[in-house]
Amino acid sequence: MKQTTFDVIVLGLGGMGSAACFELAARGRRVLGLEQFALGHTLGSSHGQTRIIRTAYFEHPDYVPLLRRAWQRWYELERTTGLHLLTECGCLNIGRADGEIVAGVRRSAEKYDLKVDDLDAAELQRRYPQFHFDDGYRALFEHQAGFLRVEACVSANLEAAGRLGTTIRAEEPVLHWRANASHVEVTTGKDSYRADKLVITAGPWAGQMLGSFGQRLRVIRQVPLWFETGDNRAYQRDRFPVFIAEVPGGQYYGFPVIAGHVIKVARHFGAPEQLSPADIDREVRPEDEAPVRGFLNEHLPGVNGRLHQAQTCIYTASPDRHFIIDVHPGHPNVAVACGFSGHGFKFASVVGEIMADLAESGSTRHQIDMFRLSRFEGGA
Repeated sequence: MKQTTFDVIVLGLGGMGSAACFELAARGRRVLGLEQFALGHTLGSSHGQTRIIRTAYFEHPDYVPLLRRAWQRWYELERTTGLHLLTECGCLNIGRADGEIVAGVRRSAEKYDLKVDDLDAAELQRRYPQFHFDDGYRALFEHQAGFLRVEACVSANLEAAGRLGTTIRAEEPVLHWRANASHVEVTTGKDSYRADKLVITAGPWAGQMLGSFGQRLRVIRQVPLWFETGDNRAYQRDRFPVFIAEVPGGQYYGFPVIAGHVIKVARHFGAPEQLSPADIDREVRPEDEAPVRGFLNEHLPGVNGRLHQAQTCIYTASPDRHFIIDVHPGHPNVAVACGFSGHGFKFASVVGEIMADLAESGSTRHQIDMFRLSRFEGGA
């Protein structure tokens, strides 16, 4: 007989949901994970080969303790699965001295005594001749940084969760859910399920799953691109770290050559906010390449080869661009993680732990006050 009753149901099996499934299963919970598309799909926010992981977080110093735990959890997942998921290679944070990135990295590094190298434009050019920036720029090289292999991370969490007894149902869209004081019920296109607790990690579809407070969320089209280089050796990770650069045209980020002969670069944000994933244009257009190619021609001229590949993905943005991690304001047996605003994947390992905490007890030892819904007027 098919099981339809569980301790916890997890909606959405991307980075956050897969990690929550594994953590809950590791704690002995009977878990059902529901995914509306095929596992490892490319329609949301957990694909594209790589994600940067860093520690001296320019977005806000309060992220740093969570990042320290995230690093530990990613390495624990590697030990559990025997898979290589995280590669350390440092991160160059480039911008004006008073800009958001450089000033923010410096603030977090000073508060938490993190190792960074402060480079003026001449030293940046000497150490990393691939980059061309004028004397108005500085770079902070962050030592504890690198990249995660995003699809492998999701797959590793789901495989580990499955070995611990998690029931995974893909290509099963959720039609609706409801909760009362004693339990939750989730109805899909195929069946109905019941559990004590519900975890919602629905990514770009969170707005549709969360009723009134989901209306705060917006989705933003993102297009990473992969370019051929003139000399792959100059862009391998022992010579070329991950980077984030703030220039007048916006923020850009990129990775070393990882496999084959191409380098991934993208503009961070830059597209209009939309209400629903259905509004996202999935086609890659010539105008998607133009701003990135302009950045490369000016600041990374060696990465001026043929466009090898491009792919659309989606940011799900909160109003203040910080995460939303909380218990549902109307249902204490429902935990929510959403609005990761284009910088959340690196936290998935610790967010999975937090979601398991919230599902089990409604609280967590991790400091998540800045992510509470109460920061928004009315809290719902």
